[in-house]
Amino acid sequence: MTVEKFKIEVLPLKHKLYRFAKGFFKSIPEAEDIVQEVLVRLWVRRESLGEYKSIEAFAMTVTRNLCLDRLKSKGYKTEELTIVHQQVSHITPYNKLEMEDTFAKIQMILNTLPEQQRQIIHLRDIEGFEFEEIAEILNINLNTIRVNLSRARKRIKETLQNTYDYEFARN
Repeated sequence: MTVEKFKIEVLPLKHKLYRFAKGFFKSIPEAEDIVQEVLVRLWVRRESLGEYKSIEAFAMTVTRNLCLDRLKSKGYKTEELTIVHQQVSHITPYNKLEMEDTFAKIQMILNTLPEQQRQIIHLRDIEGFEFEEIAEILNINLNTIRVNLSRARKRIKETLQNTYDYEFARN
């Protein structure tokens, strides 16, 4: 793979890799270190990257493995999943507050999910990966992905609904 092809195919993945790594660590520098290490490893293996069906899926797998290795080596517990939240400028302050509150509640619910469900929902719903790519990244079968994604979504929906039902009943 040439330098130009590497710049075109691999470097644009850095933001996805960062968001994925950030889901493992609260520390921004730690997530950045992981991404930098992944990019170095991909550069070293640039000649053999054509052998993979999806360079993106391979890069995500490398990122996941490095994150897990670092967590194990430092004795970390997995941290909260961080989701990118974009501000919308044309909303009222009340709606903005409601959205932020809902976002915070969803983050809290995500933090209670088992690690595998958090990873799957992040890869599918936040990063937009296909089931086959998730299977390759996490090294699990498609049925397991579908079941865990369904359970995660159901738990988020039910918990959020119960929270709002309780708040509505109080008022």
